[in-house]
Formats: sequence, C-alpha cells, structure tokens
Amino acid sequence: MKSKAGSKAASLLIFLVLTVFAIFCLAPFFFLLISSLRPGAEMIRNGISFHVDFTALNLNNYWLLLEGKDGIYPLWYINSAIITVLHTLLSLLVTSMVGYGLAMYEFKGKNLIFTIVLVVMMIPVEILILPLYKLAIGIEMINTFMGVIMPFVVAPMSIFFFRQYAESLPKELLDAGRIDGCGEFRIFFQIMMPLMLPAFGAMGILQAMFSWNGFVWPLIVLRSNDMLTLPIGLQSLITPYGNNYDMLFPGAVMSVIPIILLFIINQKAFISGLTVGGVKG
Repeated sequence: MKSKAGSKAASLLIFLVLTVFAIFCLAPFFFLLISSLRPGAEMIRNGISFHVDFTALNLNNYWLLLEGKDGIYPLWYINSAIITVLHTLLSLLVTSMVGYGLAMYEFKGKNLIFTIVLVVMMIPVEILILPLYKLAIGIEMINTFMGVIMPFVVAPMSIFFFRQYAESLPKELLDAGRIDGCGEFRIFFQIMMPLMLPAFGAMGILQAMFSWNGFVWPLIVLRSNDMLTLPIGLQSLITPYGNNYDMLFPGAVMSVIPIILLFIINQKAFISGLTVGGVKG
C-alpha cells in the first residue's frame, strides 16, 4: 500500500516537472503568436509583454505579410519549400543507400569509409564553409537552389543512422532476393526499403528541419532577393534603421507551421525510427 502511494507521488512529481518544462518550451511561441496579432508599433513602445488585450488583436499583419513588398514573402516561402523537399528527398535516397551498403555488403575499404564518415561527423560545418564557397564559385552554383542543396545532401549523421538501422536487417533476404532473380537495386527498393520506413520517417523530419531552418550557407550562396529562403528573407527585415515587426512576427509564425505539421503527420514513424534505431544501434 505504501509503495503504491509512493508510486503515485512519483508520477505526480514527474507530471508537474513535465508541465513546468512544457510551459517554458511553449512560452516563446505564445509570445510570438500574440505579437504577430498586435501592431508592430506597440512592440516598439512596450517591448516584450505577455499581457494580452484580446480586443486589440487582429490579422492585419498577416494580410500585410502576403501583400507587402510586392508579395515577396510567399515567394520566399515557395523557395524554402522547393529547397527543403529536394534536399530531403535527395539526402534520404543517397544516405540510405550508403548506410545500407556499409551494413549489408563486404568489400575492401569498407571500414575505412565508415571511419571517414565518423570523422566527418565530428568536423564543425563552419570549417567547411570557405572551401565549399570556393567550390560553388568554381562550378557556378552561386545564387542557385542546387548551390544550397548539393553540398549537404550526403549527411554523415544520416549515413551513420541508416547503417546502424540496416545492421539488424536479416541478410538472408539478400540471398532470397537473388535466388528470385532480383538485382541489387531491386532488392534495396522493393525488399529492404519497406523494412527501413521508420528510419526514413525519423531522418526525413530531421533533414527537413535542417534544410527548412538553414541559415548560414543559404545566406552565403543566395544573392538576389527573389531567390532568398524564408529565414534569410525574414532576416532582411531587420535593419539598422528599424525592424519591420509587422511582417517579422507573422512571418516567423508561418515559418514554424510546416515543421509542426510534418512532425504531427509523421510523429509515429519519427518516434518508432529513433527508438528502434537507438536500440538496434
């Protein structure tokens, strides 16, 4: 009886701690959402405030966001969506095949390649910016979507994750596929890929977040205003002469919605992929 009461007390304590943690996590988004419904001049006068006057809230800032600056914001949105979709799909395709190959096949230099993947994982991205920039100039990829996408398609962390996940897949399926006359690509796409769907779900969300929120590299590569991505475009609203809060706050709210929807839709695969991948790794 005593242990049952202790268990309830522990559960209540965990619930309270998680509730406080959730409030701390959601508070910035609440402030952002409320600020997006207020006139920007109020933000300048009163600064950060959690006081909510519901009679003063309206959607004018969102209409301004869609129509202001000749409708450039929707174009930034589309640019980010194109780059995110292409980068995520290419990255999942390439890294899953590399990780699968490292896990399922025996060949000379396999351990060396895996060691290189681990070493690259430890190198900060900032160190690679200068050589990547010179390479992008050399192959004329400055101010192009491919210039933003291609340098980070082969993500070492994703290769490592797919390798760890594929390590536990039954290798007998390879032999069974070959006996049935399947080629190696057909075995991967038709037999192994369906078994790796949780890993694709987890890495898909992480790669999409990385691409959608990418800032430093797109800031270096993209030049013209109509090619900017969402984070770079919103950053251009912050100037030494004043910040355009009327567009900045609703723009920031709209920028997080796709990632939230992606996580909600893919939540089950995301948790399953990380859990199973972690256990198998």
